Amino acid sequence: MSCPICQKPVAKSYAPFCSKRCADLDLWRWLNGAYSAPCDEELPDEFEGSGRPLEDGEPLH
Repeated sequence: MSCPICQKPVAKSYAPFCSKRCADLDLWRWLNGAYSAPCDEELPDEFEGSGRPLEDGEPLH
């Protein structure tokens, strides 16, 4: 098996990556939206939100 980032052999301590660097790079890509699944549907307006944070106990409606 090879590292999905750089194709080097996998290190047991960082599986499925070869190093901490590649594991961190993969996490950074997830957190920044580089990985996404295509979708044919648009979200309904009710999911778009107001852009403000919710108060404690406020429903998501």
